[in-house]
Amino acid sequence: MGIVRAAGLRHDYTKYREDESEVKVRALDGVDLDVKEGDFIAILGHNGSGKSTLAKHINALLLPTEGTIWIDEIDTKGEENLWKVRQRAGMVFQNPDNQIIGTVVDEDVAFGPENLGVPTEKILHRVEEALTKVGMLKFRDKSPNRLSGGQKQRVAIAGVVAMRPRCIVLDEPTAMLDPTGRKDVLRTVHELNEKEGVTVILITHYMEEVVDADRVFVMDKGKIVMEGTPREVFSRVEELKSHRMDVPQVTELAWELKKAGLALPDGILTTEELVEALAALKH
Repeated sequence: MGIVRAAGLRHDYTKYREDESEVKVRALDGVDLDVKEGDFIAILGHNGSGKSTLAKHINALLLPTEGTIWIDEIDTKGEENLWKVRQRAGMVFQNPDNQIIGTVVDEDVAFGPENLGVPTEKILHRVEEALTKVGMLKFRDKSPNRLSGGQKQRVAIAGVVAMRPRCIVLDEPTAMLDPTGRKDVLRTVHELNEKEGVTVILITHYMEEVVDADRVFVMDKGKIVMEGTPREVFSRVEELKSHRMDVPQVTELAWELKKAGLALPDGILTTEELVEALAALKH
């Protein structure tokens, strides 16, 4: 069974017009999802596609209007299940400043386990372990205000890791970071997935961030409209563009070259693959 499963998941919210009249908006429209434990999943979609709404359902920050979502077979709709759900699925937001509350890195990472009622001596061990995993142990005594954006985001991830969730949902965690910070955060997340077996659900609009995912889901108008491996999804360039999505720059270049008559394979994901494919044409 999947660690995250959704069946017919719908979410409506009320929007108020300028004249103060109400209009119902459907943010999720019949989403079916099955994420296996240990997978690295990427969810893509333009602004307003429903991807952040879906992320909040996985952490029970929002509850379904219709349908069901289960986290480790626990129905998020049961109020008594709230803490069980959040122990299993941790959430990292776009802006680390909204998630960091401690005046010292150590304190901040300890906050989650304290709320779960973990004994003090175990909290110290968890904090050290979590900071080591994200490469931030040497900053444990520093004020978060003195860290770079990428470092703050790694501290935010450590705060979630210290709660020992089986799944981490990252909602555009690199959107506010420079390229170096983005690389650091992505490397951290991939290591947690590969070495610790933590299931990762990465929500992003950076195409290059998803080429190493196990599976990619594309959302549009509250529905999942495409899914597959990165190569399968990025082979369908025209379809992606119809959902107002881009593809990695190298994939786009290979696609344009193929349209111009070069016999290149579909779904080229890296510069190395393109170089190899072009070299093969010479022989």
